[in-house]
Amino acid sequence: MSSDNPAVWQAGWAASMQRPSAGFDKNWAEEGFADQTVRQVVRVTGAGTSARITLSNRYGTAPLEVSGARIARTDKGPAVHGGTVRRITFGGADSVRIPAGGEVRSDAVEVRVAAFDALTVSLYFARPTGPATFHAQAFATSYRAAGEQLGDVDPAVFGATTVSWYYLAAVELAGGGAARRDTVVAFGDSITDGFASTVDGNARYPDALAERLAAAGTPRPVLNHGIGGNLLLHDSAWYGDRAGERFGRDVLEQPGVRSVVVLVGLNDIGFSEVDLPTYRPNPDLPAGRLIAGYQELIDRARAAGVRVTGATIMPFKGAEYHTPAAEAKRREVNAWIRTSGAFDAVADFAAVLADPDDADALAPGYDSGDRKHPNDAGYRAMAAAIDLAAL
Repeated sequence: MSSDNPAVWQAGWAASMQRPSAGFDKNWAEEGFADQTVRQVVRVTGAGTSARITLSNRYGTAPLEVSGARIARTDKGPAVHGGTVRRITFGGADSVRIPAGGEVRSDAVEVRVAAFDALTVSLYFARPTGPATFHAQAFATSYRAAGEQLGDVDPAVFGATTVSWYYLAAVELAGGGAARRDTVVAFGDSITDGFASTVDGNARYPDALAERLAAAGTPRPVLNHGIGGNLLLHDSAWYGDRAGERFGRDVLEQPGVRSVVVLVGLNDIGFSEVDLPTYRPNPDLPAGRLIAGYQELIDRARAAGVRVTGATIMPFKGAEYHTPAAEAKRREVNAWIRTSGAFDAVADFAAVLADPDDADALAPGYDSGDRKHPNDAGYRAMAAAIDLAAL
């Protein structure tokens, strides 16, 4: 059901899909939707004159019926700019049925978009959806209203909110110029996902990286494929498929991908140090197992002609799973990332964000308060630490 439009499509925005769970904040993934409209706001890092969306039912157990969809330029909150609402169709039809485990790409929609514009995608579900494939830690507000509310309606009807995205996996753009292979994918766990960044502030490190590239005169799409809690080596019911399993679809299959920044492994190290239901599986693995996992990602990227920047695991002293054993693993992994030459380039986030008085801890000015996730300033420092030429 994908569009037959011969236009050249480029990356605009994307998010990694996860199984339904209640593992983050309040979300609607387990209950799903019935006779409700969900309005979601995303900021694109590309530009174009037309757009298309990808909807995912990857973790659905039954077909998903989407009864209607619209795209518009975002005004504020759930409000859209008057006159910008555009009908989204799927093979010419207003509605679409997505099989369990499947996804669908919409037809092209004429909408003029500049880099860093916000787009609003509204989806109406007339029939019960069942549990929803989603992205848990969006750090962007999504809105829900009763009934069909797809158009330029009173934003007050969207009385319920959450900070997750539902079913929306990608926005692609066309009309922005000739085909380019220049997309950057930021790949990893919650620190890539932007945990503890300002909600609706677009303050994650991949956001800051896209802004930095534009300011340098080399604007490029930057896609955030982080999943909070993600593991390099094991699948999690709460925190997504393991990095090694999802690397193909979330990195190598992205439109125009040229390079990837890999930041993952903290949870593989830390989860084994505490006993929490959400931190399972949590085997106690040696650093060598993580290094082998990184090498697998590097080999797959190289085979696809994608450059790989390896990011060091940042300090987490004072966090709930910091122990001498965990710290020893972090140091061993980071030494390999820095000195092995396995990666095309290294982003030494650990050195940049470390407390000058204690290299095992985050600098207070970069700490969100939980001793392992940066604040907005820390995310900007991460983006500044990346060698743009290496991308």
